[in-house]
Amino acid sequence: MTVTEKVAYLKGLAEGMDIDAATKEGKLLNAIIDVLSDMALDLEDLADDVTEIAEHVDAIDEDLDELETDYYEDYEDEDEDEDDGFYDITCPACGEEFAVDEETLLEGSIGCPNCGENLEFDLDECDGDCDCCEGDCE
Repeated sequence: MTVTEKVAYLKGLAEGMDIDAATKEGKLLNAIIDVLSDMALDLEDLADDVTEIAEHVDAIDEDLDELETDYYEDYEDEDEDEDDGFYDITCPACGEEFAVDEETLLEGSIGCPNCGENLEFDLDECDGDCDCCEGDCE
């Protein structure tokens, strides 16, 4: 049962009780039912608006997906971590890949979050041909 239907039921119930609209209580009850009726109609309008907006958002999302496919199909997101100051590390013990920041690299070691293996980084021996420094440590 919708809110509008419930308010209509209350209105019919009040009319069936033969409440005298001339009394203070009758006036109050009728006013409350009128307000509830207005609120129920407003609620239905809002629900309709939300449904319409959701349909528009879905259409925009589909259009955006098409644009991303058309214009960014060759775009590779491989270097995003390096651009943010994070570097991809692969644990030699378990093969888990994870990202670390430059500060962690400079500290010299970190435990693998998957297996706990201690991974050491020796940037002094870096030949500049690695992912960790992008050639800046020569």
